[in-house]
Amino acid sequence: MTSKLHGRGGPWVVVFVGLVQWFIGFFFIWASVVGLIAPPPVPLMCLFVFLAGHSLPFFNTANVVTAARNFSHYGGTAVGIMQGFLGLSGAILIQLYHAVCGGEGNPATFILLLAVVPTFVIFLTMPFVRVYETVTTSEKKHLNGLSVISLIIAAYLMVIITVENVLGLSRSMQIFSFILVLLLLASPLLVAVRALREETQTLSPLDRPLVLDTSALLDPSLKIFPDGDHVVVEDSNILEAMSTVNFWLLFVAMLCGMGSGFATINNMRQIGESLHYSPVQLNSLVSLWSIWNFLGRFGAGFVSDIFLHKHSWPRPVFMAITLGIMAVGHIVVASGLQGSLYFGSVLIGMAYGSQWSLMPTITSEIFGIRHMGTIYFTISIAGPIGSYLLSVRVIGYFYDKVASEDDNSCFGSQCFKTSFMIMASVALFGSMVASVLFFRTSKFYKRLVAKRNSK
Repeated sequence: MTSKLHGRGGPWVVVFVGLVQWFIGFFFIWASVVGLIAPPPVPLMCLFVFLAGHSLPFFNTANVVTAARNFSHYGGTAVGIMQGFLGLSGAILIQLYHAVCGGEGNPATFILLLAVVPTFVIFLTMPFVRVYETVTTSEKKHLNGLSVISLIIAAYLMVIITVENVLGLSRSMQIFSFILVLLLLASPLLVAVRALREETQTLSPLDRPLVLDTSALLDPSLKIFPDGDHVVVEDSNILEAMSTVNFWLLFVAMLCGMGSGFATINNMRQIGESLHYSPVQLNSLVSLWSIWNFLGRFGAGFVSDIFLHKHSWPRPVFMAITLGIMAVGHIVVASGLQGSLYFGSVLIGMAYGSQWSLMPTITSEIFGIRHMGTIYFTISIAGPIGSYLLSVRVIGYFYDKVASEDDNSCFGSQCFKTSFMIMASVALFGSMVASVLFFRTSKFYKRLVAKRNSK
């Protein structure tokens, strides 16, 4: 559905549909919590929660697909920035909550903030989410500027989160720190204004170079052939994509990677409690996950673009590498050694985040851009499926086997050791599947880079 809306009315229509669902869902959840409306029956409350969650694919599709179209030469970096800020969004909203509420915890206020603040910001910015012509000679420079700003924001949030959890911050310092966050979040506008001014001053419409279309299909039944300075491509719809081996290789790799990543974050606090981590340590672990997630999302897109352009490395090789790193992270957590959860969560968080920038970019390159949204989110279904299998059927099962029968509690490394060794094996298998995709796409990526460099 998101792909059809994207094609018919432009990306902002997709954003608007998501915005309506977001506001209705969170507003009525808040209204139910504070008693503004009568307590709704369980099915109705489930509908509110569904609307709030169902809105996210609309935002994600609009941003990721538009970024891939606008920056076709550097889709990895552009998508990495988009996905990176999605990873940081939780930490940013928590900073807003602390600035508004201070030390007084009020979940209802946080729900209201979720309903109002994102709705207001998205409504103001959604008209600018559209496909633009890009200038290939300067887009990398501007993306680099946005990348630097993204890293500065992530570093600042990491420092603030650490200081807040370890030392604490006064109310005035919380407000001041959030004002700095707002200023940093507004700074990408300077890059956009500069890019627009340079384009207006240096190039007329007739001077603008043609942008190489990097969307291509690997399936042998679909042809890639030159037409002047362009590459003419047939885009796959979802049924055509699902009939290829490459689709299922990507799906299985994501089942292993996203599934084990989801399972880790879902059980992070319980793992820490079993290892006798203090509340401060647990809060730091959970809060900093968004930073490692960001670094993986942004870093994988940025680095894969560099190696693709300079060395013609197929992007799936980085999926194989990061899933291997994830397997190492699971083994570290399984060891139960002092500090293992800290180090393991860094590795797992970065590797998990990497999949969210690599997978959509690979999808657009292999299956084309026209139906990218549908194909992308069909593959994304692998995440919750893998999370259910690993969280319930693996972690839950083995935890119950060693937990106390009295209160179902467990302390010590044995509580999650077997589960994380299994998840390490799953991640390693995902790495091998991604390696198969890497070998299958190596010639394709070499042709893609060769055509790009011949311009």
